[in-house]
Amino acid sequence: MTEAKKSLKRTLVGKVVSDKRNKTVTVLIERRVKHELYGKIVAKSSKYHAHDENNEYKLGDTIEITESRPLSKTKNWVATRLVQKAGLL
Repeated sequence: MTEAKKSLKRTLVGKVVSDKRNKTVTVLIERRVKHELYGKIVAKSSKYHAHDENNEYKLGDTIEITESRPLSKTKNWVATRLVQKAGLL
């Protein structure tokens, strides 16, 4: 039953663009969407504040974030795992 509850939460993968605050990282999520009228593929992006309890994720890292309860005014996501370390392209 716990597995069913976990799958209801949204997960996103993005790049850390700021790690200056304590226990918080800013994650940039980029996605490609087809324009409704013109049909051109357009890149759209959103920034999310994610909770990073141990300050383990650094600028440039690609991480996965999971939706959670509100942790502060702007923070509703938790950093769950490291997908790719910065500089290892």
